[in-house]
Amino acid sequence: MASNDLTLDTSGYRCPLPVIRLEAALRGLADGAQVTVIADDPVAAVDIPHFCRKAGHAVTRLESAPGICVFLVTRAAKSV
Repeated sequence: MASNDLTLDTSGYRCPLPVIRLEAALRGLADGAQVTVIADDPVAAVDIPHFCRKAGHAVTRLESAPGICVFLVTRAAKSV
């Protein structure tokens, strides 16, 4: 699996839209697929990891710089 199957730039979107867009993107991906999420909403630093924990997805990398966070999210196995 490639280290980045999809890049989702949520810059300019505010809570809860980065999480909603991530959730929609993950629905269409295979188990283990990875999504790089770029966010400039400060709340995303809490919301995205929280959503991933609840849904069973993994945040495998988090980078931050002033005003921006970049997450690498790995999709969990789909429920049967």
